[in-house]
Amino acid sequence: MHDWIDELCDALELDAEVDEALVLDLARAVAHSVERPAAPVTTFLVGYAAGLRGGDVEDVEALAGRAQVLAEKWSGEDVSADDFREEDLVGTE
Repeated sequence: MHDWIDELCDALELDAEVDEALVLDLARAVAHSVERPAAPVTTFLVGYAAGLRGGDVEDVEALAGRAQVLAEKWSGEDVSADDFREEDLVGTE
């Protein structure tokens, strides 16, 4: 898969490093906690949001953490800002 990501970044003219494990973990959490089709949409939106903030590694990790917390709480529990760990909020304000 790493070769695919490298080739895709070249085709999209992106100079980016992708944390495949982070993306796959997030997609897995969303697919199991929300619904399967939400996984690619979620990873896209996290990437888009990170790009709007400058796209550094810390932004991606923080936003992915926020999305994962939301997905894990999606099973009917109320979600509030208190559910997000402080380290997940860094760079997303």
